[in-house]
Amino acid sequence: MSSIWGNSLKIAIFGESHGKAIGVTIDGLPPGEEIDMEEVLFQMERRSPGRDRMSTNRKESDSPSIISGFYNGKTTGTPLTAIIENTDTRSVDYEDLKILPRPSHADYTGFIRYKGFADPRGGGHFSGRLTAPLVFAGAVCRQILKRRGIVIGAHIYSIGDIADTPFDPVNIDKEPLENLSRMPLPLNDREKEPKIRAAIEAARLDCDSLGGIIECAAVGLPAGIGSPIFDGVENAISSLVFGIPAVKGVEFGAGFAAATMKGSRCNDEFIVQKGEIKTKTNNSGGIQGGITNGMPIILRVAFKPTASIAKEQNTVNLHTLEEEKLIIKGRHDPCIVPRAVPVVESAIAVALCDLLKEVNAL
Repeated sequence: MSSIWGNSLKIAIFGESHGKAIGVTIDGLPPGEEIDMEEVLFQMERRSPGRDRMSTNRKESDSPSIISGFYNGKTTGTPLTAIIENTDTRSVDYEDLKILPRPSHADYTGFIRYKGFADPRGGGHFSGRLTAPLVFAGAVCRQILKRRGIVIGAHIYSIGDIADTPFDPVNIDKEPLENLSRMPLPLNDREKEPKIRAAIEAARLDCDSLGGIIECAAVGLPAGIGSPIFDGVENAISSLVFGIPAVKGVEFGAGFAAATMKGSRCNDEFIVQKGEIKTKTNNSGGIQGGITNGMPIILRVAFKPTASIAKEQNTVNLHTLEEEKLIIKGRHDPCIVPRAVPVVESAIAVALCDLLKEVNAL
């Protein structure tokens, strides 16, 4: 099914944006793993709405209630299920969208795919609200990974035309990587924060929206994780990352820039460093042939601008098939990128746990 992901470790995400609750079931977690719920709640808070004017003013506590697979503070090894109640819904704002689909949103495609029976309130099962269960799953998985020396962190690579300083693809320390999650706007260059805030606020006041790019790194992975062809590390990570609403592109290492290089520049030459085989550069993004090579995994994820904007737009009435004007009501993010940072981290954490379990390293 479309909302179930994974091979050795599976997650199933369920619910709708304005339904009673949303949630996730994680199947395949190792037993006896201690989970710090305060840290889980911290990760949930990073994604939650209503924190400042850069996000929607819908206010949800995003406090998960674990109903199975957790006992005395540790995983049992059986499916772990968490439910997150929806408490601040305002469904009346979505009445018109039952027949007037938002441009570039899933209203129209969902209407066609599910023959008009899909829940349209708040975007239903297509809503970014469904990233909350993914962050819960990621918060659990990243604690398990950290015990094995693997740390994941991300920053806002760019919003609009404002760019942050990228990661050094070869040398990434764990501590600064973790410190990014303690920042309201995770940036390597903190001087860019006022410019980014101003750009998002200008888009909001103009009833418009902005997109951007998130750069994420995972360090501490040993060489030899993943498989060739269809079960590679890039395949696993990308398939889960593309489940995040508004993601339109993923690139690893040098990514599309590699297409402009000669092989002599693009190739990552091998060296010996402190008795271990490493590479001098990391244009491969830590992955070769679908398998980790021991270098940091580096990827960038592109997000389109939020589809729900308050400017008048053209659409089509699904009942009359006549063109109409649409002004979207409701509460929407002028830029989803800041709240999407922990979502990208979480997707990568879940994907890596699945890959590690496949080689009995979890």
